[in-house]
Amino acid sequence: MKTNAIFLLSTVLWCTACSTQSDDQVKRSVTQPPKIIFDTDMGPDYDDVGAIAVLHALADSGECEILATVASDAHPSIAPTIEVFNRYFGRDGLPVGIAPHGAPDFTAENGWNDTLIHTYAPDLRNKSYPDAVSVYRQALAGQPDQSVTVVTVGFLSNLSALLDSQPDAYSALNGVELVKAKVKQLVSMAGLFPEGIEFNVYKDPSASANVFDNWPTPILFSGFEIGANIFTGCRVGARTDSGPVTKAYDYNLKTYAEGGETNRQSWDQTAVLIAVRNPSDYFYVNGPGKFTVDEKGFNKWDPTTDAGHYFVVHKYPYQHISDVVERLMLHNPAK
Repeated sequence: MKTNAIFLLSTVLWCTACSTQSDDQVKRSVTQPPKIIFDTDMGPDYDDVGAIAVLHALADSGECEILATVASDAHPSIAPTIEVFNRYFGRDGLPVGIAPHGAPDFTAENGWNDTLIHTYAPDLRNKSYPDAVSVYRQALAGQPDQSVTVVTVGFLSNLSALLDSQPDAYSALNGVELVKAKVKQLVSMAGLFPEGIEFNVYKDPSASANVFDNWPTPILFSGFEIGANIFTGCRVGARTDSGPVTKAYDYNLKTYAEGGETNRQSWDQTAVLIAVRNPSDYFYVNGPGKFTVDEKGFNKWDPTTDAGHYFVVHKYPYQHISDVVERLMLHNPAK
């Protein structure tokens, strides 16, 4: 179903906010930059590097506020890699959380995470990080109602554990209640539309099903087919600076795939872009409907059920979006 979809999404978000906020609070939440918790696997692929660069660029321009960054991949190199980029962009104090026990635990065969940690922050190798659920609960509890946008560009392990979490020192609410109170929307790079099997969903299918069946606020999806046609990274990797974003792209373009690559697909960057900026400025938005996941991680789109789920569809030639994304990826840290 695709009729006035972005209006419908905006209406859902507005009505959700209105249910627990005064008119003045709603007006402030609409005009203030979105508050972002960024959830990433940061390792099996390297478009996550582009995504975190885009996120920091948007924060530097005042378009969003980053509350926390968490790893959905349990490999020990993931959280330190996230912190490498947070440090580079001058946000050393951002909380970083690690994935729960049982989450996928692996990274790329070319070892790019270890290369970055060794080059830029060897002191992080043995650092202990809090669990992602604690980071989520603390960050959410301290924010106004319906003010936080969660952006997930990896596995759904953290968010499933968050929904299952119980009251603690940060909040007397359980996970579902806390999310419903504090989260405006979830933006997820996940799935294939209208159906298919996609990496972020099938690597932890029970977590994916739990999240997409039980998440209590609107969800906006950027599916595999979106980023698969948006290529970026060539200009980033060709720069001569010594920063970790350039290093990551230069190293991975040469070594990630046999024979090398000239560019890389931009799955995760699209999710960040539509979480911070108006998605209809770049894509059509379909919905509402329901995103369903079976026990093996196969997903289908059901347009007959209104679960508050939406997904984006290409509107512009691919190169137009590539140019938008790569310009943000080329951003240098604010001094």
